[in-house]
Amino acid sequence: MKYYTFFILLFLLVHWIPAQTRQDTLSIKQAALDYIESQHSPSPSRMERALHPRMVKRTFWKDKATGKDYVRETNTESMVLLAESYNKNGDKFPASPKKEIKLLDVSDRTASVKLIADEWIDYMHLTKLNGSWKIINVLWQYNDSQRHN
Repeated sequence: MKYYTFFILLFLLVHWIPAQTRQDTLSIKQAALDYIESQHSPSPSRMERALHPRMVKRTFWKDKATGKDYVRETNTESMVLLAESYNKNGDKFPASPKKEIKLLDVSDRTASVKLIADEWIDYMHLTKLNGSWKIINVLWQYNDSQRHN
């Protein structure tokens, strides 16, 4: 009887905990795709759709004058402007750009994703607000960290 009660409680607990759904997985991947593909083919609306209004994107950089490392930040507004103009001439990416998305961790309302692009990687945190997954944090670097000068 003790084991029977334990398994019933375990069953109820497992079904009570909110879990990642197939739709969540698709929506998280779509947000990451909107982020990168809005840069491949200029689309500020796709970038805006992917990002939370208070998103912060960070990377390390080296000050040329002092040689000291520091953290550079970019916000949603800057990324939307970037998506509008960065690849306007179609010369910033290869013909078939790399865009590998790895889900590192997914909970019911938060997710961590690694985006592997052609020349850099982005680690993203997403949050699910009002039923929609949005990128809220990005930490990125070039594959060749010497380019951060």
